[in-house]
Amino acid sequence: MDPVSDSEIVETGAGEARITWRPAAKARLVLAVSHGAGGGIEARDLQALAAALPPLGVSVALVEQPWRVAGKRLAPAPKTLDTGWRDLWPALAAQGLPVVAGGRSAGARVACRTAGELGAAGVLALSFPLHPPGRPEKTRAPELLGAGVPTLVVQGGNDPFGKPAEFPEGPYELTEVPFADHGFAVPKRASLTQQDALEVIIAAAGAWLGRLAL
Repeated sequence: MDPVSDSEIVETGAGEARITWRPAAKARLVLAVSHGAGGGIEARDLQALAAALPPLGVSVALVEQPWRVAGKRLAPAPKTLDTGWRDLWPALAAQGLPVVAGGRSAGARVACRTAGELGAAGVLALSFPLHPPGRPEKTRAPELLGAGVPTLVVQGGNDPFGKPAEFPEGPYELTEVPFADHGFAVPKRASLTQQDALEVIIAAAGAWLGRLAL
């Protein structure tokens, strides 16, 4: 793929996926991030990272799962999500650079479940859905704890899918975005602005990516 191309369609076993590239001029790695089950790559955190990381030497690949490309409103089963992610991985790795798997919410779960087998250099888990709202007994912690690669969780302080204090100890780092919900939105009464919240995400991800041993 031409490194300056904006986007490409990739055939997968789950249908056509789309990768939108935000390339770094002198990239040392690729951060591939996918969306959650209720939205797309227009999510505020994904867009903020795509704008801020290329100047730091990180090419960002915004990945749209096949169900979104097909215009469907509901995400398929986790197995199908994993199939799409596995099949598009060669396109992410085609530039010969280390690839960090990432995503928000359901996309973070996919990244954790497949990181080891795909040889990901790390996992960036944004708003990891530790459990369904109000159902802490239905934990997804094994997915996070089983990632098997360096992992950073960035979690809203008021995320109903799992507040930072609910996360178990494990082989990962965690950064809290104060007051933020599952979409990293902060209330107007909060002591930090929406832009401040995005800066917390950018700073945490940038510093962590800079520390990765590649």
